Amino acid sequence: LSFIPDPKPEELALYSRAVYRNTPYSKEKELQTEGEAGNPIPMKVGDPSPIKYVFYVIKENRTYDQVLGDVKQGNGDASLCLFGEKITPNQHKIVNEFALLDNFYVDAEVSADGHNWSMGAYATDYLEKTWPSSYGGRGGTYGGEGEREIANNKGGFIWDNAKRHQVSYRTYGEFADKGKPNVKSLEGHVATGYTSYDLSVADTTRIRQWKADFDQLIQKGEMPQLTTIRISNDHTEGMRAGKKSPYAHVADNDLAVGMFVDHISKSPIWKESAIFILEDDAQNGPDHVDAHRSPAYLISPYVKRRSVDHTMYSTSGMIRTIELILGMKPMTQYDAAATP
Repeated sequence: LSFIPDPKPEELALYSRAVYRNTPYSKEKELQTEGEAGNPIPMKVGDPSPIKYVFYVIKENRTYDQVLGDVKQGNGDASLCLFGEKITPNQHKIVNEFALLDNFYVDAEVSADGHNWSMGAYATDYLEKTWPSSYGGRGGTYGGEGEREIANNKGGFIWDNAKRHQVSYRTYGEFADKGKPNVKSLEGHVATGYTSYDLSVADTTRIRQWKADFDQLIQKGEMPQLTTIRISNDHTEGMRAGKKSPYAHVADNDLAVGMFVDHISKSPIWKESAIFILEDDAQNGPDHVDAHRSPAYLISPYVKRRSVDHTMYSTSGMIRTIELILGMKPMTQYDAAATP
């Protein structure tokens, strides 16, 4: 119990100004963010970027230390590293050859809100209040990923934003089950031959499905500006009898990442492309800094090679970066305020 004296009107106004001054969000940031002149990521919405094609990859449920804790140049704890370089050589190659981000945090807690955060820069009050009951086996439904309309973000998701800004897009398995869209904005934009979430299907199989579609789009000159793709077998199935081991699942996922990056880097559009990879959440493991700290990868000709970046980034910041590249306004106050 606390007793707090009522502030005088002039004091309340002073406190309000302090709150506005300290918050990372401002109305101006919706159109202009911080950055450097000449950066391939524009500071102002609508300014040009040499990057024309964005590939946004969603993986599942890993902390930074679980995968990259053994990377010596980063802030990692090797004692917490379960899937080190022996299991994930491609992801280690990426952070050694491109950039290591060792201060990246997911905004979500679990997959139910994680996919909505990853595609919409927030999760609704309904979803945040109901997933604990569902996950705890106390009733309710999953709700995320467009499975319940009441749980969908009011302003839609990144595809709705792309549609508003006349940015072409296509999804592979994200918010799409068995080749069918879970939200209206994805109608006509789903790769129907791509296998959605199913741990019995290898991620490398998914990438072969994607490659066939990608090559056709390249040949036709119909490559969309924004591609969202889900490769999520790093979720694993624990030690369940008769299932692949966690090492096998994560190694398969890592190989899929390598195949994906390799194919784009050898394609005609590589010089105009950027690949963003994150986990939807980090619920499944420990980290010595914070349970939300997670691996994130940037692959592009415009990434500063062999660099280590300790800047604090987030899911919403990655979305904001994609939006700025493609000339789209932010969807919420969270991506508007986030550091790109």
